[in-house]
Amino acid sequence: MFIVESYGLAVAFCCVSMLCWGSWANTQKLAAKSWRYELFYWDYAIGTFLLALLGAFTLGSFGTEGRSFLEDVAQANGSGILLLLLAGTIFNISNIMLAASTSIAGMAVAFPLGVGTALVVGVVGNYIVAASEGARTGNIPLLAAGVLLVGAAIVLNGLAAGKRAALGSQAEAKAGGDEASGQAAGSALGKGVLLAILSGIIMSVPSIFTVKAMDTSNFAAPAPGRVTPYTAVVFYTLGIVLSNLIFNTLMMRRPISGEPVSYRDYFKDRLGTHLVGVLGGSIWCLASLLNYISAEKAGPAVSYALGQGAPIIAAVWGVFIWKEFKGAGRGVSRMLAAMFCFFIGGLALIVAAGR
Repeated sequence: MFIVESYGLAVAFCCVSMLCWGSWANTQKLAAKSWRYELFYWDYAIGTFLLALLGAFTLGSFGTEGRSFLEDVAQANGSGILLLLLAGTIFNISNIMLAASTSIAGMAVAFPLGVGTALVVGVVGNYIVAASEGARTGNIPLLAAGVLLVGAAIVLNGLAAGKRAALGSQAEAKAGGDEASGQAAGSALGKGVLLAILSGIIMSVPSIFTVKAMDTSNFAAPAPGRVTPYTAVVFYTLGIVLSNLIFNTLMMRRPISGEPVSYRDYFKDRLGTHLVGVLGGSIWCLASLLNYISAEKAGPAVSYALGQGAPIIAAVWGVFIWKEFKGAGRGVSRMLAAMFCFFIGGLALIVAAGR
């Protein structure tokens, strides 16, 4: 199987995973004109599993180093497989909660809060697990400083989004809105913020389970019963697909907003719309696969932290491509400029921590 041999390549892969994790939601935005999120999410889940299988039977099986995918599955510990399925299930819960938060509070609020919380909790959890098992952990002072800077960037992003929303509310009030509608909007925003934070806390858990199922210190010759990253991603995404039968079905029948949708609605749209969702899931899974195979050389905490910088990438798309902050004023522009500076500085410290 393919194994990352250098720290530099591991960091490069982590950065690509960050870009992909921060970009896959563009496919949801493209499909949103005719495709409800609940229906899009089915194609997204299928796309994650298909890409995972492709990676397992190509990069995970070719070459002379390590075990092939099927050999790895044959020797895997049953408890480790269950951990991976559970990790995928928990991630699916958190991702659906994040989607609910997005539908209420918007992406610019939900993603920084949700994934930012996951970054802080997840890096600490990954560090503790890796340290207890003798895996690579990196320089903890530099890692902590980097996480703090990235966290500050995420907070600035949220503040800028909140200020932009406030300006929009003021404009609506001047146009004839009433106090009751303003209070209702504030209550909805609070609910969205709470969902995002809960999503982030839950989202930090799966990475700890995957680290326990893999041998992150030696991918070429993992400990007996432990699996390679390629096997881990396959069972992780299988957990997403299987749990989707329960969680996304509930979302279809009791949506956060709008009317309920059915499986009949899913089969009504054209093939191109379905392929957009599959592409979104494939992009997310590619990010996960690259992040996992980089964990041995970069360390689980560093690879996780770099990958969870994705909300800032999403902010780049929103600010410069989709123009979501257009007309928000100079104060918001300064916040966004400071956000990007903190983000770049934080990433530099995280990369240095791994050395």
